[in-house]
Amino acid sequence: MRSLFWRILASFWLAIALVAGLSILLGHMLNQDAWILSRHPGLKDLAQNWTQSFEKDGQDSAQELLEQLKRRYHIDVQVLNESGEAVVPGTFPRRAAAFEARQNNDDRQLPWRRLTTEYSSPTTGDTYLFIYRVPHPELDAWHRESLLWPLSALGIALVVLTLFSLLVTLSITRPLSRLRGAVHDLGQTTYQQNSLAKLAGRRDEFGVLANDFNRMGARLQSLIGSQRQLLRDVSHELRSPLARLRIALALAERAEGEQRERLWPRLTRECDRLEALISEILALARVDAEHATAETVDINLILRSVRKDAHMSAPEQLIALDAPAGLTLHGWPSMIERAVDNLVRNAVRFNPQGQPIEVNAKPVGDRIELSVRDHGPGVGEEHLAQLGEPFYRAPGQTSPGHGLGLAIARRAVERHGGTLNLANHPQGGFVATLDLPLVPNASA
Repeated sequence: MRSLFWRILASFWLAIALVAGLSILLGHMLNQDAWILSRHPGLKDLAQNWTQSFEKDGQDSAQELLEQLKRRYHIDVQVLNESGEAVVPGTFPRRAAAFEARQNNDDRQLPWRRLTTEYSSPTTGDTYLFIYRVPHPELDAWHRESLLWPLSALGIALVVLTLFSLLVTLSITRPLSRLRGAVHDLGQTTYQQNSLAKLAGRRDEFGVLANDFNRMGARLQSLIGSQRQLLRDVSHELRSPLARLRIALALAERAEGEQRERLWPRLTRECDRLEALISEILALARVDAEHATAETVDINLILRSVRKDAHMSAPEQLIALDAPAGLTLHGWPSMIERAVDNLVRNAVRFNPQGQPIEVNAKPVGDRIELSVRDHGPGVGEEHLAQLGEPFYRAPGQTSPGHGLGLAIARRAVERHGGTLNLANHPQGGFVATLDLPLVPNASA
């Protein structure tokens, strides 16, 4: 992953290093003897030109060249041979050496800068020592003129740094603007997952954030949609028992004596149905609202607990368990137990006596498959896709229920990042399979 942190850090480090390096380089270059000798228009080719003039035209021509330099740039020049003797009279004033000695002893600044360089003649092989005395006013004036190139280089560096900074700024602000728009759409319930598809493809922190935001948005949209659907279904399902309860109460108010006594069991039965419906609705809502920390889940312990509860409510039914010892996963025990319990209770309602309800659990790679099979009539193939939706009951069912058992099981397994698969068994009956990952994905 290309970390945005390292990208920003490298950009700012490069900017600081470049500016600091240019500042140090400029400071050194403008005060280096080599810089002055190679850049000053009066000095950069003087040694070569003087040597050629001296060897070709003689002493007078070489001295004239030094005099021209003196008149134009106010620079005094002395040329010495390998023995330390002056080759030509030069342009040094007679009092210059004594004045320089006195100034050095007094530690006071000289009125000129002293530069030296050696040059070997390519023709004769003789080596000459050139001594220059450049007045400080002349040197300062040349420095001001020669700053044009360094300032141009600094300007180019600043332009490059500005472009780098602009790119870094855009790489940060543009994804943030897209995320801000997605947050706004999510708040207005108009969020679309593909709005961050391009950003989610990045391999940096913004890409990770966009993927997490997409999962969060999908989860929130799913919750909002399911809550709206649940409210519609609940309002519809509660009308029937409430209507029957009103009718029974109205009849009880008008009845007298024994007729009223016969109506009380009906009222009690309708109240029990209403209470059971509300309990299942609350159980479905708790699955979506569960935020407990995931922990180790003992599958065998849950299966034994569910079998014990089912035997207490339906002792005539036989439940056969088949699960290897030590089968565990990481998740929420209450959700898994609620899902398995609802599958077993659903099987109990349809399974004929004398046939066992088969509960199997087995590891498959990094997942666990937990299935519950009954030997009942099964469900029409055209209705399998709708099973698991809240309050949906396949046509022709006569057993009691509100169509919430499979919905609760599906929500529970989806909270773990798994799936609920419903099918008719090839040898008859109905089979419901929980496909659970060993490590939950709560954002699923």
